[in-house]
Amino acid sequence: MRNRIGIRKEDKDPTEKRVPLTPKQVKTLIEHHHVEVVVEPAPNRIFKDEEYRQVGATVSDDLSQCNIIFGVKEIPKKQFLPEHTYCFFSHTIKGQSYNMPMLQRMLDLRDTLIDYEKVTDENGRRLIFFGRFAGYAGMIDTLWAFGQRLAWEGLDTPFKQIKQALNYPSLEAAKDSIKAVGAAIQQKELPESLIPLVCGFAGYGQVSQGAQEIFDLLPVETISPKELAAFMKAGHFSAKKVYKVVFKEEDMVRPANPNDRFDLQDYYQHPEKYVGRFEEYLPYLTLLVNGIYWEPKYPRLVTKQFLRHWYEREQQPRLRVIGDITCDIEGSIECNLEATNSLNPIYVYHPLEEKITYGWEGIGPVVLAVDKLPSELPREASESFGKALLPFVPALARADYTVPFEALEIPPEFKRAVIAHQGKLTPDYEYLQKYLTTV
Repeated sequence: MRNRIGIRKEDKDPTEKRVPLTPKQVKTLIEHHHVEVVVEPAPNRIFKDEEYRQVGATVSDDLSQCNIIFGVKEIPKKQFLPEHTYCFFSHTIKGQSYNMPMLQRMLDLRDTLIDYEKVTDENGRRLIFFGRFAGYAGMIDTLWAFGQRLAWEGLDTPFKQIKQALNYPSLEAAKDSIKAVGAAIQQKELPESLIPLVCGFAGYGQVSQGAQEIFDLLPVETISPKELAAFMKAGHFSAKKVYKVVFKEEDMVRPANPNDRFDLQDYYQHPEKYVGRFEEYLPYLTLLVNGIYWEPKYPRLVTKQFLRHWYEREQQPRLRVIGDITCDIEGSIECNLEATNSLNPIYVYHPLEEKITYGWEGIGPVVLAVDKLPSELPREASESFGKALLPFVPALARADYTVPFEALEIPPEFKRAVIAHQGKLTPDYEYLQKYLTTV
């Protein structure tokens, strides 16, 4: 039914509490745009069913009469309705094998799929995302894991008082906790064996910016990648500071031909002409926070082979924790062997045995591999996400999805994000067919 939208429950993982639209945003749709809203009941949602009822939404298990159904994460195959339109993070655009059966199911049912990840402006910039909140939660959890690891090693540091992001009542409460750690570092100083404490940030986008915002609550001094080796060699470190290094593409790779110069656009268009160089920085890092976009055509940041050789030479390298916020399994961080959830978020990767042990004890770096970190800050993340989504919803609600794709009238930002329409891949996404043939 035109002008009626659905908000589905999140049933991929019981720890998922986020919503695409908050009760306050739903109230705006109902009162100012006359959009009917049906909300599927969900006990795990950060906003209760009653909060939606109070603003005029209908709470019902039946979303079949909705013109478009909004969610956050992937939807179990059995939950799709035939010939319906869905908008969610599908994680299909790289041909991810684990989601190809879901995509094929949508095609079989003649469904339409719109993916938030591909909602962009005319310059290709993403408009609707949780990225900064992934950075917030990822950095908080990385510091928490760091504190636990150091305590296991017998080092008494202020980091041990940091909790997982999901155990704080709000983002502000988490920030206050990090600030207190920073004050303690300045007052009591860090143990000599940790000096200098260097955190490397791979990437500079929304994820990295969020992570840096949290890290910058500590007493930070910034060093450029070019300065790092000389800084370490000079030895002029402070026990009352932590150090930050932000790596861009030119710091992570170099041309395979030593006579060539790095060119960003050339790298994007011809990554096969470049090789990784990030591992030259790893021996200097105490923490690594990864927030880059990665595909198999790009060089890795951290390889299993490098870690093996490193741990064969050194019993306890400086690097303690890898916060892999990007979380591509065996991707840019090759020792990320499996995604985790907030209930069991970290494991230790044993470089010589190439296996993992959950927790923070053992030989090897601790790896944070939670694949939906923004859900640990569900209220603030949902409010921010919904604020970006809300202006587009009235037009999406009244659109006619029964017409051919060429005639579909929705905002251009969202039309660019239509992966499939009425059971067929749209022209920009026909490349996914080669990944579906193996399903």
